[in-house]
Amino acid sequence: MSDLVAPRFADHAHTLADSDLRALITEAYEEGARRTLERLGLHDDDAPADIRSLRDLLDSWRQIKRGAFQQLGKWLMIVLLGALVLMVGHRSWLQ
Repeated sequence: MSDLVAPRFADHAHTLADSDLRALITEAYEEGARRTLERLGLHDDDAPADIRSLRDLLDSWRQIKRGAFQQLGKWLMIVLLGALVLMVGHRSWLQ
């Protein structure tokens, strides 16, 4: 891993052992993750329950959206079939 970093910054870099570099990277991403979760308000013991609630809310929204589109499709079909029946009935009634 240090072989990837060293050639690019050879003039300015200090040489790190792979284990030290891995430890540094691990510490950096853990700190970044901690800060991000803190900013989102998901850093406390209630975070798992909050995530589950958000997932449930999202699932509910998707179900409602799917149901609304299905109802819209049904109503559209009823209107189209009704218009077709009226057109056919109107033609035969005029003759």
